[in-house]
Amino acid sequence: MLHLTRTEREAMIAHGEQTYPHECCGFLIGNWHEGQKRVEEVRPAGNAREDSPQNRYLIEPKEVFEVDRDARRAGREIIGFYHSHPDVPARPSAYDLEHAPWSGYSMLIMSVNGGRATDMRSWVVAEDRSRFDEEPIVVEE
Repeated sequence: MLHLTRTEREAMIAHGEQTYPHECCGFLIGNWHEGQKRVEEVRPAGNAREDSPQNRYLIEPKEVFEVDRDARRAGREIIGFYHSHPDVPARPSAYDLEHAPWSGYSMLIMSVNGGRATDMRSWVVAEDRSRFDEEPIVVEE
């Protein structure tokens, strides 16, 4: 289960709507608590994908390293990533599965249709990397 605040949810929505019609991407930073993930910070990332930013994203390894270092210094860690799907459902694509982070990390996807965020869902890649399983999102005040 992925817990986040309304403020974090709104920050991701704003990022997705601002970057439309391109995909946005970013980090979910927080901690695992009793088997559940709690997002304590959402940090936007730059989409380094130049050839097809409207349907792909790439976070530069240097940026991942820097965000991971900063999170660890604050007693947190990267617990997942988010990105938008412009004008398509908030479901992982075959490309998403092929490039998914390690098992256990959240992959939050939001659908942005016509410049407006319409759906947000979170997924976790199965241990055998054959599929994504949906995980519930709990938005707290």
